[in-house]
Amino acid sequence: MSISTIGDEATHSRSSCRDEAAEVTVIESSRHEAQLTWGKLPIKKRLDVLQRARFAMSRMTEAFSDAIPSQLSRTPADTRVAEMLPLLAACRFLEQRAEKILKAQRLGSRGRPFFLTGCISEVQRAPYGVVLILGPANYPLFLPGVQTLQALAAGNAVVFKPGHGGRPIAKLFAEALYAAGLPRSLLEVTDDSIEAAEKALRSSVDKVIFTGSAQTARTVLRVCAEKIIPCVIEASGCDAVVVLPSADLKRVVRAITFGMRLNGSATCMAPRRLLLLGASEARKKTLIGMLSTAFNECGPAHLSETVRTNLGQILHEAERLGAWVHGSINQEQRPILVTEVKPGMRLAQADLFSPVLSVIDLSSETELLAAQDACPFALTASVFGDEQEAKRLASVLNVGNVLINDIIVATADPRIPFGGRKESGYGATRGAEGLLEMTVAKVVTVQRSKSVRSYEVTGDQHRELFDGVILALHSQTIRQRGQGLAKAVGAAMRLRQK
Repeated sequence: MSISTIGDEATHSRSSCRDEAAEVTVIESSRHEAQLTWGKLPIKKRLDVLQRARFAMSRMTEAFSDAIPSQLSRTPADTRVAEMLPLLAACRFLEQRAEKILKAQRLGSRGRPFFLTGCISEVQRAPYGVVLILGPANYPLFLPGVQTLQALAAGNAVVFKPGHGGRPIAKLFAEALYAAGLPRSLLEVTDDSIEAAEKALRSSVDKVIFTGSAQTARTVLRVCAEKIIPCVIEASGCDAVVVLPSADLKRVVRAITFGMRLNGSATCMAPRRLLLLGASEARKKTLIGMLSTAFNECGPAHLSETVRTNLGQILHEAERLGAWVHGSINQEQRPILVTEVKPGMRLAQADLFSPVLSVIDLSSETELLAAQDACPFALTASVFGDEQEAKRLASVLNVGNVLINDIIVATADPRIPFGGRKESGYGATRGAEGLLEMTVAKVVTVQRSKSVRSYEVTGDQHRELFDGVILALHSQTIRQRGQGLAKAVGAAMRLRQK
């Protein structure tokens, strides 16, 4: 290759980069203009688009089911109940409630400090602008789909980056919205590569909604920190099922088996730790026997080589520390039960996307709370037992959602927010709180008073006035408040005499 040829190639490369940058600028400019127009529309008109899209998607169940990535361990019926039904319910929730949730709040005179007499304020909910949604691989339609609908309902444009294997179903979802009247420039679906995520994060976006592992969340947050971009992080879980002495063991086993089976156990809320409180040896033996039988009857889930290797290392470490592993690791994996687990073991603190359940024996509520605090993740928890006893325990558990005598299913209610604590993330998706996350508070205040006294230069007599007012309003005793009032009145009279 000649030097001149190398120079020609370098020139061509620089030209291609300039062309690509120019194309990106045009796309972002078009998106910005479209978002401004969309955000100014009455919310009812935006919701009409979502409603038409819901009608269209209700007739696309077969297409959505066929587009689910093959690596997910589920049946077509699972897709309908775990993705389609909650997505469409969330869309209808927005149609019914979004207008009220996003309505501007007018602040009148009630509760207004007296020194702001004449001020009338209104708290508006303004769209951020462009929301980047980084979707997960395990639920490629429901989770990012709800977030996209909420962002659009609030008046934003959306860049939707699907999780691995999720582009076909994301494109179907987008086409339903386009057909319903959504301008294409308001919703861009990227490819599902890591490079696409990096490019989107470096582009002109105003908020990021991330769903995925805690490890990846850290990478996303580092990029967002550089640009001071606000985020919602829905990260991993290592969720606990608390079994109280009053719990119905048959229900516990049915629920846990469902959680282990659902989506091949690739669910952030899947049960990973069974906190068995105050159980006799006989009750523990009965529960372990019931779980072992139920797990053996479960269909296998496909595990990648990376996941199998990681799981094997963690289980081997737990065995060395005294745990008992009931089952073996395979590519087609049935649920594994591990007993004699201690809260400090890595197995009880890892965000595994594998069908494995650790049984941890606890003698008191104090031990239970310590075991829960030892886990770095705090997404959801389930408590099985007497309802009143379970509610009392739920009030002190440090997690985002607590389900009593249930597991996973109830979180699909479109009215409730979903989000974690600690390394499970922060912020909320879904529900009214999730919709508000797609907006920023904007306050407009009108001053109707004609007085300009508040603009005057202050002096010592003003200091006496303000001291008197502070004492009159905020002292503990009536006598002190009276003294403050007298001081304020005296200072005001002296100021008037000037």
